[in-house]
Amino acid sequence: MINKTARGFAAAALTLLPLFAAAPAHAHADVLTLSDGIQRLPLAAESRDGYKRTAFKHWVDADKDSCNTRAEVLEAESRVPVTVEPGCKIVAGEWYSYYDGITLTAPGGLDIDHMVPLAEAWDSGASQWTAARREAYANDLGADRSLVAVTAKTNRSKSDQDPSTWLPPLADARCTYAADWVSTKLRWGLTVDQPEVAALTELAETCGQQPVEYEPVPTDAK
Repeated sequence: MINKTARGFAAAALTLLPLFAAAPAHAHADVLTLSDGIQRLPLAAESRDGYKRTAFKHWVDADKDSCNTRAEVLEAESRVPVTVEPGCKIVAGEWYSYYDGITLTAPGGLDIDHMVPLAEAWDSGASQWTAARREAYANDLGADRSLVAVTAKTNRSKSDQDPSTWLPPLADARCTYAADWVSTKLRWGLTVDQPEVAALTELAETCGQQPVEYEPVPTDAK
């Protein structure tokens, strides 16, 4: 059975692929307040020119254990041991969708959400990345907040929107969501546009000392 350690192994396997350069020896997680994290994000206009979802190869089996990225996330986020059928097909567990506060026991009702949607990542700098780095982004098991199991309904409601046009329907989840969004953009060196900054800043004013923790992903090997 896959487990949380396996999720870490999958992340390590991604770094062993020629996706990006090895992290420098001094790399470590930064911890900021939400307000400070927002200020650290580079401001830039967005462009979706040339975007195709297929530019981000996802749900790969990086460590070749028969469990793809979706399965790894489902196992890691289940509150109970998952039931797994041959081929790493997860058929039961218990998942809390923090966007809407709903608990599910059947994985068919769940989507694995890219915290910063693929289209939004493209708009914010990923259009300039190599295909290998986009694959690494789309399958990022190295940070718990990069990929999250949530109800299909909320994921599809969110679609490719940023916080200026969509926030979790559960109000108590919004500060966590803002921190997860900011940490993901900081982790991958993505930019923000003005409406996005305004929405995040307004949220931060009500979120107190909500922490943002992230470990930057090194730039691609040249």
